[in-house]
Amino acid sequence: MSDGRASARPLPARPETMLVIDDHPIVMQGVRRLAEAAGVAKVYEAADIVSGYRLFHRHRPALVVADLSFRDDGLSGLSLIRRIRALDPAARILVFSMHADPVLVSRALESGALGFALKDAGSDAFLEALDAVHAGRGYLPHALATDVAMLNRSARPAPLATLSARELQILSLLSQGKSYDAIASAMAVSYRTIINASSSMRKKLGVESRAGLVQIAVNRRNALL
Repeated sequence: MSDGRASARPLPARPETMLVIDDHPIVMQGVRRLAEAAGVAKVYEAADIVSGYRLFHRHRPALVVADLSFRDDGLSGLSLIRRIRALDPAARILVFSMHADPVLVSRALESGALGFALKDAGSDAFLEALDAVHAGRGYLPHALATDVAMLNRSARPAPLATLSARELQILSLLSQGKSYDAIASAMAVSYRTIINASSSMRKKLGVESRAGLVQIAVNRRNALL
């Protein structure tokens, strides 16, 4: 028989272990403190994709929280997501980014992320995203979900929406002034792979030269800042 008091809502089960991959120390510190206060027992930290992948390989955390953009490696978070999912197809990955770009969101989900949260959304939204991804559910803020749906339903998608995750990463590195050789080294692929991808991008974006591709890359970078 009820005593008239509202029953307490059960708290969500939080992951025992979590890996945070972000090259901003303040963000890293904030996420760790928030996660620990929410009941996550162990938080591993990595400031770059190489150490992030190694920590995942060694510890297999229950949840990965990763940024997409890293200072010297462009959108290397996309390739990191693919590598983690190749190692563990059941890995649960939440992207934590400041870029509310539906193209990036779509590519992150295609690469294997289960959710996407924005850094300016506040702690409650972050914990909601963490709980959803840990439970195996997808998570997108409502406005972003609408933008991604519209992007995918458009009869004539925007040119950048036709780029693959790898092509977006190359475009990001071009915006930093990197040469094709440097991009190939950063992405651990052959020079010919970068040349072929750049040729494909020029066709998709309707430009005839590397200079035109670089200009689009710089314009896009400025728009995301």
